[in-house]
Amino acid sequence: MKLFSINGRALALLAVVVPLVALLAYVALRSGPLAPVAITVATVESRALTPALFGIGTVEARYTYKIGPTVAGRIQRLDVQVGDVVKAGQLLGEMDPVDLNDRIRSAEAALKRSEAAIKEAQARQVYAQTQARRYEQLLAAHSTSEEALANKRQEQQIADAVLLGAREEVTRLRADVAGLESQKTNLRLIAPVEGLAGGLAEGLVVARDADPGTTVVAGQAVVEVISPDSVWINTRFDQVSAAGLAAGLSASITLRSRSGQGLAGRVLRVEPLADAITEETLAKITFDQLPKPLPPVGELAEVTVTLPAHPSAPVIANAALRQVNNQLGVWQIDQDQLRFTPVTLGVADLEGYVQVRSGLKVGDQIVVYSANTLSTRSRFHVVEHLPGVAP
Repeated sequence: MKLFSINGRALALLAVVVPLVALLAYVALRSGPLAPVAITVATVESRALTPALFGIGTVEARYTYKIGPTVAGRIQRLDVQVGDVVKAGQLLGEMDPVDLNDRIRSAEAALKRSEAAIKEAQARQVYAQTQARRYEQLLAAHSTSEEALANKRQEQQIADAVLLGAREEVTRLRADVAGLESQKTNLRLIAPVEGLAGGLAEGLVVARDADPGTTVVAGQAVVEVISPDSVWINTRFDQVSAAGLAAGLSASITLRSRSGQGLAGRVLRVEPLADAITEETLAKITFDQLPKPLPPVGELAEVTVTLPAHPSAPVIANAALRQVNNQLGVWQIDQDQLRFTPVTLGVADLEGYVQVRSGLKVGDQIVVYSANTLSTRSRFHVVEHLPGVAP
């Protein structure tokens, strides 16, 4: 009876333990560390890729004019505010002339006095010439001496020299007056004419760095004007992927203030100087048609440049690439076995596809995503989609 009781307890314990062991084995084989790795697969296709470059840039103006005085002085008035549209040659403001008007009047008075002196010198010259001719006639008639004639000729030479000096003095004073007038003109802050707004003779005031009453030094900017039609995007591209970037390529511009709205543009030029610190290539991107309203200078923009299309070649998803033992390649499914295949890549596009130059052929099946790290001994099962991974 006692033996039967012991066997009954053992059988009851086995009835509980065996299912638990079986359940544990099932869980370990299906969802534990020994379970097959869930993977998604894709087939190598042949297609033509249209590669593109992505860069970040800022809105800038090609033509910027910093207008200020050529001499130190105090600002008398400013007639424009930030945001005003100005015409070429328009008066924007004026510097305080201080005593410049008085100096001009003084120089003009001295000029008039010198002009009067010229008339007096001309009269003296005519009189001296007349006297010299008269004494020449008297000497011919033996009515005067040669010494008297020499004196009259000397008086004529003195009159000629005085007239020449008076004329030189007038020339000097006229130059002084012109110089003072030029200084007075330079006190007027005028919008530039040549090249402003690409020939549209119109500019936009973007900065006013001083107010009336402020004293500024020579060359200091008082008003900053840009050419609205010269707005472009100063864009930076990673040098690693900048191969093929050239002037004339089409581009799509997305301003930060207009997210989702792509604006057509074009590469104007690629800068010959790159940024050695950030390892970026610089390029200027222009709008095919300027947006309205004009974006503020300094606004960030995303630029996508479309490169020339490449002929058909084997293509894989960029997500399938893995680094194993310092080799770049993909996990390939060969007769239900995993095999790591090194590849040599070509161009890539912004949609996540890259050309394969060697290592794979059209029709090969490769792993795109895996739930865990793979190895050649990994068991796997194919699923359509992995949780948490974008399809």
